[in-house]
This record gives sequence, structure tokens and C-alpha cells, in this order.
Amino acid sequence: MAEKTVSYLNIPNILTILRIILIPVFVSALIYRRYPLAMFIFIAAGVTDLLDGMIARVRNEQTELGKFLDPLADKFLLVTSFILFAIYGLVPTWMTITVLSRDIIIVIGWLLISLITHKTRIEPTQLGKLANASQMVLLAYILIELNLRELPLPDPAILVYITATITIASGLHYIYRELI
Repeated sequence: MAEKTVSYLNIPNILTILRIILIPVFVSALIYRRYPLAMFIFIAAGVTDLLDGMIARVRNEQTELGKFLDPLADKFLLVTSFILFAIYGLVPTWMTITVLSRDIIIVIGWLLISLITHKTRIEPTQLGKLANASQMVLLAYILIELNLRELPLPDPAILVYITATITIASGLHYIYRELI
């Protein structure tokens, strides 16, 4: 049976590229305090993240480009968001440091492992995916709270602590998994 050839310009990769293109628009919306637009873009980016992976699996259109770009798009969006949210006092600075530290530790660990073992890809874990999802939910909640100030929404502090715990646990899990 002939192997199916997958085009790199497929719907999942287009959605991922769209997410990357949305990042500077999102940043501009935040900087200029256009919170409704920022919320819309951030939620749209989150939806494209869910859709690209789902479509790629369902249609069997997973590509090496997608495997590279998808986590990169997520990291660009999350890191940029956490830095800006910390600058504007929307999340505690320690939370941003936690998110950035986890990502830096994973990247440095990947570099070391690839130099030592020549293994070029670290597979994402369920806990790592949960950490990214919880970070997205936290940031989306804060944007919703900014836009719906008239509603008595709960303080996001508990979400901050839950997200920090999951983020730390996933970082430790990556370290443990790669060292064993």
C-alpha cells in the first residue's frame, strides 16, 4: 500500500501559522488596552490550537512542520502573554517567572540531551499539555475578567496557584522522565 503524502500547507499548519500571525496583533491590543480585541484574539488563538491538533489527527495530516511549529506557536503566545500580563500587573511576577523558568529548563535540558544522546525531539507529556492548557485558561480568564468588570467574577488567585502547581509539576516530570 502506498504511503499517503501530506502537504505541508494543510489546514492544521495554516491554523498554526495563523496563531503565530495573531501574536503581534494580540500584543498590540494589550499594549493599547483594547481588551475586548485582546480577549477575542487570545480565545481565537486557543481555539486554533485545539483545532489544528484535532484536525491533524482526524485527517491524518500530521507533519514534521506542524510538530515543530505548533509547540513553538504555543510558547510564543504563552511567554509573550505572561510577560505582558506581569508588566501590567495582571498576573503576579512570580507566576511569570515560574512559567518562564519551566520553559527555559526544558529547552536547556533538551539541548543537553540532544548533544549527549543525539535525540532531537522530546515528546510532550499529558502533564505538559495540562500545564499549557491551564496557563491558557488562566490568561483567558483574566482577559474575560478585564472585559466583564461589572460581573462579580471570582478572583483568579486560586487559578494562579493551581496553574503554578501544574506548571512546576510538569517541569519536574520532564526532568525526571528524561533523566530516567
